[in-house]
Amino acid sequence: MKIILVRDVKNLGGEGEVIEVKDGYARNYLIPHGFAIEANEKNIKKVEQIKRQAALRKEKLLKEAESLQKKLNKISVTIDANAGEEDKLFGSVTAEDIVLSLKSQHNIEIDKHQIKIDEPIKKLGIYKVPIHLIGDINAELKVWVVQKKETA
Repeated sequence: MKIILVRDVKNLGGEGEVIEVKDGYARNYLIPHGFAIEANEKNIKKVEQIKRQAALRKEKLLKEAESLQKKLNKISVTIDANAGEEDKLFGSVTAEDIVLSLKSQHNIEIDKHQIKIDEPIKKLGIYKVPIHLIGDINAELKVWVVQKKETA
């Protein structure tokens, strides 16, 4: 019997694949448990349409990510921090601080989990922070950590 997998099934196939299985396996397990639907013309057309829409969405996301990558590679953010001797910070600059600075200074929103710093920044200076956007598209944001100005 030909079926269309609705979800990934281990050792059988991935979502959207049309495969041939034994009738009993399809009727008694895969279809009742929501893993598959019968592969008739109507369902095959429906799955093809869903695949096309998903491909268009993915293509749009990739274009947006490439555009964002170009922006992030060109800009920098400045973070004011209090520092003591030898330029050591009182506290640290985290991914959350970078996200907030990026939003306030350039109106660009990213998730803090996209920022790939091994450990928080604990000294004044200029840092190149890697940002994972989508797939294999990555950007590098220049982060300036400077001494906070004293107000009188």
